[in-house]
Parts: sequence; structure tokens; C-alpha cells
Amino acid sequence: MNRPHEHHHHGESCVARVPLFSRLSHDQQDEVASLARPVRVGRGETFVWAGRDTAKLFVVHEGLVKVGRTAEDGREVTLRLLGPGDVEGEVGFLTGARPENDYMALESSTMCVFDHSMLTELVHRYPDIGVAMLHSLATRLQETERRLAARTLVDVSARIASYLLDLPATRSLDGALTVRLPVSKKDVATYLGTIPETLSRRLAALEREGLIDVRGAEVDLLDLEGLERRSGGS
Repeated sequence: MNRPHEHHHHGESCVARVPLFSRLSHDQQDEVASLARPVRVGRGETFVWAGRDTAKLFVVHEGLVKVGRTAEDGREVTLRLLGPGDVEGEVGFLTGARPENDYMALESSTMCVFDHSMLTELVHRYPDIGVAMLHSLATRLQETERRLAARTLVDVSARIASYLLDLPATRSLDGALTVRLPVSKKDVATYLGTIPETLSRRLAALEREGLIDVRGAEVDLLDLEGLERRSGGS
């Protein structure tokens, strides 16, 4: 069980890094932090089930969370990944609807969870939180529209090149850039709107062209300019 000061410190660290609360004063952020409930989730654990759980707003403090949905035919689709500072649950708060997606921790994760009754009171007292929620949803809608357009208008190789370029990269002593796939290739494929077999073939093609070198979950980016050109669909 968390001690009160540990509970507050954890919430404080969540609130301080989240744009949703960034316009509040320090004292107001402290008040928000005091209402945060810390939740720890083990790797591979689904902690929110679509349609089953009551919607809550949560902030990822540490770890990596996959947002997914299961189609009627049983296929699983990865919608997005959440890392430290990311917020989820605004839709449920604003509409009162139950979650439509499943949330699984891809690694041991810690979150700050806010019950809707407490959040409602905060929004009434600090309208800036509500405005920030709307901004967050509008940004997510734009990202979704861009992704849908890319799936329709851009070929798979271009999507893969763009995805690799967007991943955090580390540089080795010899200057090579390496990225690590944050999820399985199956999940990367569904996220990019393709199937694992096509993803593997296109990655192999990019390797043959000398643009990348795939080593399991790690990918060396050998030709950034070539990947940039490919990400544009050329």
C-alpha cells in the first residue's frame, strides 16, 4: 500500500509533465496531484477492457501501454502507443461512455488514475483543464486523420520508412543510428495498416536497397536521406 506522501509525490510527478494541467498554477497542480491514484501494472497485463470497465482518465508515468481493439473476426488492431506523460480517457470523461479499446502494459508501467467524480469537480473549478482536454482530443483526431490518409494514399514501404524515422534513435560510437521496435512486428503491422507477412517483405526490400539493417527488434538506419525519400512515397 502506498503511504500518503508517496501517493502525493507520485501524482505530483504525473501532473507536472502533462500538458493537460500545464496552465494551472503550482498550487493548483498540487491539488490535482493529491487526487491522483497511483496504479502499477505488470508487463502483459490488460488493465482496461473494452465495454467492461468504467471509464477513467489516466496519465502514464512510467512504462509503455498499447491501445488496441479486437475486431468481430478476432483480429487485433494496435491503435496507438502511450508513453510517459501521455493521457487517455478524455472521451469517456466527456461522454460518459465505457471504453471502446483495450489497454495493455507492454512493460511494467505506473499510472496516475483520476476518478471522474473528482475530475468533474476540478474542471468546474479550473476550466482550463476542460479546454486542454478538447485540445488534446482535437490533436488526436488530426493524427488519426493523417494516419487514415496515409493508409489510403501512401504505399506500405513509405509508411514503414516514415515509422522508422519517427522512432527514438540512439547513435553508436561509429555514428550509426539505431531504433528499436517498441512492440512486436505483428503489432507494428496492424498499426501501419498491413499484415505481418507484408511488413517482413517490405523490411527485407529496404534492407536489400541498403537503407536499413534489421537485427531482430533493432533496426539500423543506414541511409537517412534514402528513407526520407521513401517516406514520401517515392
